[in-house]
Amino acid sequence: MSKPIKVLVIDDSALVRQVLSEVLSSDPEIEVVATAQDPLIAAHKMRRQAPDVIILDVEMPRMDGLTFLKKIMSQHPIPVIICSTLTEQGAEVTLRAMEYGAVEIIQKPKLGTKKFLQEAKIILCDAVKAAAKVKPKKICPSSWVKVEEKKSADVILPLTKSKITYETTDRVVAVGASTGGTEAIQQFLQAMPLNCPGIVIVQHMPEKFTTAFAKRLDSICAITVKEAQDRDTVLRGHALIAPGNKHMLLKRSGAKFYVQIKDGPLVSRHRPSVDVLFRSAARYAGRNAIGVIMTGMGDDGAKGMLEMHEAGAYCIAQDKDSCVVFGMPQEAINLGGVDKVLPLVKIPQEVMRVISTH
Repeated sequence: MSKPIKVLVIDDSALVRQVLSEVLSSDPEIEVVATAQDPLIAAHKMRRQAPDVIILDVEMPRMDGLTFLKKIMSQHPIPVIICSTLTEQGAEVTLRAMEYGAVEIIQKPKLGTKKFLQEAKIILCDAVKAAAKVKPKKICPSSWVKVEEKKSADVILPLTKSKITYETTDRVVAVGASTGGTEAIQQFLQAMPLNCPGIVIVQHMPEKFTTAFAKRLDSICAITVKEAQDRDTVLRGHALIAPGNKHMLLKRSGAKFYVQIKDGPLVSRHRPSVDVLFRSAARYAGRNAIGVIMTGMGDDGAKGMLEMHEAGAYCIAQDKDSCVVFGMPQEAINLGGVDKVLPLVKIPQEVMRVISTH
């Protein structure tokens, strides 16, 4: 057996530290080696035993989480997961943490239903395992910019043998990403011109954070970016980001595409799920779709991309060298659902090339 992933939990709430420790310790692949109520105590404990992954609160006494994160990433980089509350203000601060080198965002645990705690365990443990695979780079302060069991997509959109029998000139790009995806999606969208086809995106991220993420992208991209609402139309020069904790499906009314936002269980261990989006794109867009699968842990999106490929869509995977974690693209490639594997910087131009030639 491989050694368990050593985790340090830093949070000023004793209850949160207890809940996180209990949830993580229930997974045999994870070991909580220490907890700390603030970064200064954490720094002392890290000198005795260096963790593989740090779970970090943002708002703490004596030293806030962002300051501590910047010190870590500029001196001795360690994969950091930000544990934050579901507030609009907290989401904006947390997105800054992603710019400073944090690899993942998780929702701060709360006492709730059995279902909530079961889902929280899946999401939290998967986040730690994904973070442990990341090799964080030392970030120079001058580079910081202010600005349960798997379920398939059947539970949201049952598989059918029906084929698309009508045509439309509208095209749509369906994108899926997880760990490392916030930066990858930013680069992708910043490179897209105003005449690009409509884009629908699933990025694994908790609710509230997708709102702030979309607003931030909208402020730095030429195209319009927004968090999707139910029945939003997919428009040229616009990108819709699935809201956290909701599934997003691509649907069609005549020749126009729109999105459906709905509840449901975790699919491929996530909500929103890339598999759900990709399956709906296969069904309702077929050859009019382009699929893009980016950096991320696990296999969410791999089966959905294969369905897109079989429906005639052109499918692109981000290559290993440009991925933070090569899990999701690799699984899609292994299933045979990918037409082209490219570094991140070349994906936007490939999308526009395919649009112009089809």
